[in-house]
Order: sequence, then C-alpha cells, then structure tokens
Amino acid sequence: MVEVLVIALVAVLCAGALYTASAARVIRQYERGVVLRLGRLRDDVRLPGLTLVVPGLDRLRKVNMQIVTMPVPAQDGITRDNVTVRVDAVIYFKVVDPTSAVIAVEDYRFAVSQMAQTSLRSIIGKSDLDDLLSNREKLNQGLEVMIDSPAVSWGVQIDRVEIKDVSLPETMKRSMARQAEADRERRARVINADAELQASKKLAQAAGEMSAQPAALQLRLLQTVVAVAAEKNSTLVLPFPVELLRFLERAQQPAAETGHGEPDAPPAPAVPADLLGPAAPPAPPTPSAAPAPARNTPSVPSSSSDADAPTDPAVPSSSEQPFAHH
Repeated sequence: MVEVLVIALVAVLCAGALYTASAARVIRQYERGVVLRLGRLRDDVRLPGLTLVVPGLDRLRKVNMQIVTMPVPAQDGITRDNVTVRVDAVIYFKVVDPTSAVIAVEDYRFAVSQMAQTSLRSIIGKSDLDDLLSNREKLNQGLEVMIDSPAVSWGVQIDRVEIKDVSLPETMKRSMARQAEADRERRARVINADAELQASKKLAQAAGEMSAQPAALQLRLLQTVVAVAAEKNSTLVLPFPVELLRFLERAQQPAAETGHGEPDAPPAPAVPADLLGPAAPPAPPTPSAAPAPARNTPSVPSSSSDADAPTDPAVPSSSEQPFAHH
C-alpha cells in the first residue's frame, strides 16, 4: 500500500514538473509578452522574467522593444525637374505598444518597410534634384512624418529616417562635373582679377614714391639684378628703364650750361625751293635817254664798240628789227 502511494506521489510530481516545464516561459529584458487564450487577448502584458501560461490554451507572443534599424531598398523615381534618380534610405523605429503591434497589424516590420518605400518614392517626385543633394535634413523630416502617421496606430514609433545615397545617371554626373568645374574656374578668375587689382594699386603707389625719389628706382633695379643673379643662370637679363635715361639727361643739361656757356645758335635749316612758290619775273629794262630814230630812215648798224657791249636778251638787236615801211 505504501509503495502504491509512493509511486502515485512520484507520478504526480513528474506530471507537475512536466506541466511546469511546458507552461513556463522566459521573457527577456528587452521584450514584452502578449498572451492569447483561446484566441482572445489577455489584458495583462507579461513583463520580463519567468511567466506561466496554460499549455494548450494560451499562446504567448514576444515583442521586441528595441530600436530596429531597417534599410529601405533603393527606389527609382523622377524628380520634379525631370531627373531620373535612385535613392535608398534607412529607417529607425521601435515598438511602444506591444498589444497594437500584435493585434492591429499582421507584421509590423513588413508594414513599416512598405510604407517607407512608398513614402520615399513620393518624396522623390515632390523634390528637386538640388534638394535631394543638399537639403536632405528637410526631406528626412518630411519622410519621417509621412511614415509615422500610419505607424502610430500600429504601436510603432518612428525614431528617424535618413536618406543614404542618391544615384545619378552618368550623363548627369558629367554635366554636374562640368558645372562645378566652370564654377571653380569662375571663382579662380575672380580671385586672380582681385589680386591683379590690389597689385596694380600697390604698384601705382610704389611708382608714385619712386617718381619722387629717383634713387629708389636705381635701388630697385639693383635688387632685381641681385634676385636674378641668385638663380645662377648663364644669361643675365638686365632691364634698363627709360626713366633712368631721362634722369641722366636732366643731370647732363645743368653741366652743359655751366661748363661751356651759351651754346651757339644752330644754322637755319634750308628750305626747299618748291616750298617758296614760283620765282619772281625779271625786272623790265629801263629805257635809254637817246631819242628814237626816225621811222623813214633805215637802221644804221652799230659800231664795233656797240657790238662788244652786252645786249639785253629782252630787247631785239638791230639786225633783227624789221625795216619800216614808207
């Protein structure tokens, strides 16, 4: 009789141990338990630690309360300025209501993933390319609001959403590279022009100082020669400014005036004959005081003494005069 009682007691203990082992559940610190008994939700949420359920009647669902990092697959879209891009993102969320995460949605992870993809495509269509590249913080906030609105009813809180990468077509990359290169070149030219302007102002000031002190120009010339000679070149280029020649010319003029007195007057330059105009006609011969011969008398040939005298070429000789007619 005692043996039967002992065996029955051992059997009860074994059955109790088996029941306890099958009914015991361990919930981790970062988890919460939701119990469904015969398909109905139990009001109490099981906290971390050891908990018991009714085997065969209760079903325990463990919900992770940690922040989940979920990558959003890359989405192809066309921006508002008609540029085809490929954008991927990452979303951070956590469950704040384990009961809603189990009852309100079939799979909250899949639901959040699909909502993130659709919201990302919507953001791409509403934004410009420049906003996707430079104004990502604003886009991240808009994407977070779009995902968080339906996720609240699922017991999920969106912590943050980040756009990871924006892939552009190769043609667009080359165009943007040319644009950036042109902008850099423009800035370089502006900087060079500004430097030239400042240098010209300084050179103008230096020229004014050197014009007041000609010795400074000579010192500057010597400094240039020393700088060129320090390069140990076989050819030495020596600039010779015109201002130095003018300075030497001005220095020689007082010496010439004090040493030799007043310089002789230079001879008058010869004037070409063609600049003086046509030559004046010769003066007419003066008439002689002798009376004119009679008209009826023939001309008498002149004597030898008259033949020796020079005759005026303007007056015809006696031999050339015609006889008078009676």
